[in-house]
Amino acid sequence: MAASSRAQVLDLYRAMLRESKHFSAYNYRSYAIRRIRDAFRENKSVKDPVQIQALMNKAKRDLGIIRRQVHIGQMYSTDKLIIENQEKPRT
Repeated sequence: MAASSRAQVLDLYRAMLRESKHFSAYNYRSYAIRRIRDAFRENKSVKDPVQIQALMNKAKRDLGIIRRQVHIGQMYSTDKLIIENQEKPRT
């Protein structure tokens, strides 16, 4: 994979993770982050430039979907779950 292509993939990966962290619902947020990580790990070994481009196009569409869903989720926000309100233990 060319250096510029690698940088684009990493930028897209970071953008998807960053946007997924804006989900107001804990379950959506954790699922999206887990799914993004799994998908990128699964396709880590792809070397074919055509297939890489197809995967990048799909990821860009998915990023658009994530952004729309985040906005919709913010319009209809709910109370936080108990698991989200817990403070982290101090060491």
